[in-house]
Amino acid sequence: MTSTPQAPTDTAGASSPVGATVAVIGAGPIGLAAAAHLLERALEPVVFERGDRAGASVASWGHVRLFSRWSELIDPAARRLLSGRGWAEPDANHYPTGAEWAEEYLRPLAEAVGDCVHYETTVTGVARQGRDRVVDSGREDQPFTVHVRHEDGRTGRVTAGAVVDASGTWTSPNPLGSDGYPADGEHEPAVAARVSYRVPDVSTADDVARFGGRRTAVVGSGHSALTALVALATLAEKAPGTTAVWVLRRGAVGSAYGGGDADQLPARGALGLRARDAVAAGHVEVVTGFRTLAVEHGAGGALALVSEDGRRVDGLDEVVGLTGFRPDHSIMSELRLRLDDRLEAPLGLAPLIDPNVHSCGTVYPHGAGELAHDEQGVYVVGMKAYGRAPTFLALTGYEQVRSVAAALAGDHEAASRVELTLPETGVCGGAGLFDEPAATTAGADGEEAVGGCCAPAVPQLVQIGAPSGSAGACGPTGC
Repeated sequence: MTSTPQAPTDTAGASSPVGATVAVIGAGPIGLAAAAHLLERALEPVVFERGDRAGASVASWGHVRLFSRWSELIDPAARRLLSGRGWAEPDANHYPTGAEWAEEYLRPLAEAVGDCVHYETTVTGVARQGRDRVVDSGREDQPFTVHVRHEDGRTGRVTAGAVVDASGTWTSPNPLGSDGYPADGEHEPAVAARVSYRVPDVSTADDVARFGGRRTAVVGSGHSALTALVALATLAEKAPGTTAVWVLRRGAVGSAYGGGDADQLPARGALGLRARDAVAAGHVEVVTGFRTLAVEHGAGGALALVSEDGRRVDGLDEVVGLTGFRPDHSIMSELRLRLDDRLEAPLGLAPLIDPNVHSCGTVYPHGAGELAHDEQGVYVVGMKAYGRAPTFLALTGYEQVRSVAAALAGDHEAASRVELTLPETGVCGGAGLFDEPAATTAGADGEEAVGGCCAPAVPQLVQIGAPSGSAGACGPTGC
């Protein structure tokens, strides 16, 4: 864990001129990239992170391997900052885990950014100094007031000339209910203790005990759901009796398997292909067209999902809800944000990321212009900028903050310039869990077989209930 610097001086009504300081909310990949770009522009970032380390949210899903290579996960300004400090850049073709991303990149980046990163400091609100959202008079002439709460309970406020919200959506998972609200019973204590909203980490004793030898419903159609099925399948090799039910709202699996061989993020496409094969072979039970109305807790202790049309998925021990995330804009309720009423994304960005029309590869690169609000000097970036759309890639966030930093520095030509080309894909859905590339082996004809150091990692989907050593089980590097 990185050391915690002294908290910033609370400066209610103090003299920081507008534009001198930029408050950045969140010390994750996009927030730290924003800080690096701001430093290059001779602006002064002050980064607030509620966790006790850089990339605290990333570290919480550290067991999951990303679909992107290192070459797609390092921001250009961050690379320039780190290169001057003797940082050893990871292998560009390697697919890191969340833990590796946090430890090998985000931690040293936070150290390079320096004491302007303040940990265990939660932003509770942002406003124009002395103005709530109703007041027009003198509004644009006032700096921003950032209200913070420290870990020890102290509260205060910091003055800033601009605000970049990169706080993400990780702490706001969508509920199981198909109408956007929690399903009946979802938050009742007896049920809530057995509902989770993350991919199981079957390398830990806690999750082995929780999911091993038990029947788990995985609710969701994205790649996070596929990743959870792979994790449970891996666990089935160690804990016989582990079973999974894949619950989808859509009427057929269809495009839930992703882009397959056409996916320009090969690891993600391969994950979908492996999952499709396993479902076709009958190793994973699939329930489609299921729109969850309630979660019931039976007399015998088993859980049941009940759909709007009365169908049931009974005999469940655990439920994993992986139905996406949503933004929480409550900390900016006193600012005048322009948000799309469907996606809760900036109004200028929403048409470009509508998941009914776009996947990651068809989202046009965008920046400060599309992210602007009526409240000048405020930008929501990163995953939170995408609202409820699941089409976000780290590269997109890096391009956002490059443009935003340029705009805040007054370089409008650079802010409007496009400096990003995205990979095309069939479906986007978050991070993936797959084995390391196999060690290079000689093929029958003496040529090197696929699986060497430079080949994309191929997911190994273990067949639930398959005997040890059967085809489709662990790859040559383990599960």
